[in-house]
Amino acid sequence: MSDYECFRVEVTPDRVATVTMTRAPVNAQNGQFREELMAIFDSMHDRTDVGAVVLTGEGRTFSAGADLTDRPDVSKPGAFPRHNRWVREAFYAVTDCDKPVIAAINGPAIGAGFALALSCDIMLAAEEAWVSMTEVDVGLAGGVRHIMQVFSRSDARLMFFTAKRVTAAELYRMCVVSAVHPRDKLVSEAQAIARDIAAKSPGSIRTNKRSFNLVEEMSLRDGYRYEQSQTVELSKTEDSQEARAAFREKRKPVFKGR
Repeated sequence: MSDYECFRVEVTPDRVATVTMTRAPVNAQNGQFREELMAIFDSMHDRTDVGAVVLTGEGRTFSAGADLTDRPDVSKPGAFPRHNRWVREAFYAVTDCDKPVIAAINGPAIGAGFALALSCDIMLAAEEAWVSMTEVDVGLAGGVRHIMQVFSRSDARLMFFTAKRVTAAELYRMCVVSAVHPRDKLVSEAQAIARDIAAKSPGSIRTNKRSFNLVEEMSLRDGYRYEQSQTVELSKTEDSQEARAAFREKRKPVFKGR
């Protein structure tokens, strides 16, 4: 369990952490929320008892996005740069966490709420879930680069300029989420994936997540060259040798590098 105001954190013996947003009623993101989010995922980055993380929301909403009652005072020099830095770093804390993060989108993910889900490595959605980018409806901007990762040029612009809702079924059809489940089974399905990941070689998972983050904007040649260099380094580790031995011997590996 945890002592956070906006989150509940639970870690099971199989090295799966479930992080639940609990800022009622709709998990809107304010300064306290972002500060706790960064603290949690910075901790997950280093915890040896965690191999993978599930991020979800309490209630029927994943996250309604930024709390519009918690905006910087434009009359104060430096207020917006500081605010923007905290917003960026909150998302980066999830992306940069060494442990793979699975978003279990249990309900609407709106604006910064969808950007938070997109900061995760894998996304699953409840049947009732939907996403939208509503910045234009409140006279703001932000999130374009996030949705460009997963939507086509036309769909990204259609979604952003109209603030239309995209349902879970549409997200699955468009290959944005990996699976859609009934809400009451969503978190358990996400945790099953997390358990599978957490059972792998910790060093290999950590290295490959870093590769995903780093090579995304590289050319194929440079990206593959980098990955090959990582393979060379991994091959020298005890866990890598154990993984190959277990594969040959048709047994479950026993990893030491946590």
